[in-house]
Amino acid sequence: MNKNYFEIIRAGINSTFQDLGRNHLYHIGIPFSGAMDNRNYLLANKLTGNNHNHPVIEFAYQGPHLKYYGSPINIAITGDVSFKIKKGDNLIDGKCYQSFILENNDELDIISTNKSVYGYLSISGTFDLKFQWSSCSTNTKANIGSNGGKKIGIGQKFSIKQINNDFSKKRLVYINSKIEKIRVLRGTNFNYFSDEAKKMFFEKEFTVSKLSDRMGMRLEGPKIENIIDTNIKSEGLVKGVIQITSDGNPIIMLSDHGTIGGYPKIGVIISADYDKLVQLPPGSRIRFQQVELSDAENLFKLYEMETQNLIYQIK
Repeated sequence: MNKNYFEIIRAGINSTFQDLGRNHLYHIGIPFSGAMDNRNYLLANKLTGNNHNHPVIEFAYQGPHLKYYGSPINIAITGDVSFKIKKGDNLIDGKCYQSFILENNDELDIISTNKSVYGYLSISGTFDLKFQWSSCSTNTKANIGSNGGKKIGIGQKFSIKQINNDFSKKRLVYINSKIEKIRVLRGTNFNYFSDEAKKMFFEKEFTVSKLSDRMGMRLEGPKIENIIDTNIKSEGLVKGVIQITSDGNPIIMLSDHGTIGGYPKIGVIISADYDKLVQLPPGSRIRFQQVELSDAENLFKLYEMETQNLIYQIK
């Protein structure tokens, strides 16, 4: 065991190592995976002085409780997250989007996300992880990635190969905003659905089901009528595509999605809205808004510009 390491006192819910994911592997059935909320992932790494594709710990709802052993190290947490740092007898209330120094025997307790799903823990160092297809991203459905493709578990110890010795205080004023409507493009099977179903899809409200994870988000609400065929020959899927199951309910494919599927596709979430979509917890209400491809391209350019501007603000 390296002299610098974290010990997991409590694993939390769905805590995994993630980076930007894997490219060009759809043809062998391997999805991108990677951080669910790309913007918060990038901001976490910038706050601890890392490059943009550095491994972090992603957690959902409740994060891990960790104890640190070793030389001082910077940490930062992004998202809408409650956490505390224990230094001896002192308990410090943590704040997202700013760096903190952990010293030997300090504890970090990531209590919960607040009306959201995912948070990110970045360290000013390099976890000693195994990479698979040039990525550490963990896909627990397929047992792919670091930590044997498994969630982080209680009692595990994770070594740090190298510490970045930049201990300057970094912070960002940032609020995770909500979005009134999730914008979508027409899917490849858009014409499988009746005019009334299409109108209902864009005018009615849907609820995020408890049956949602990194693989997909199931929605409940009005049934979307298919007038051609509720099943098709399996076709390739992409992140954010919205399939309509045989019972008329939508399911949105997320970062660990299967690469093929046989349900008709009514739409696909635009890339600019994906981060906000994945942060919607069960019980959240969703409305969809149809946009054209040119609009989606412009919105993504704006999203990237905003993200880079936020990164630039971190000194």
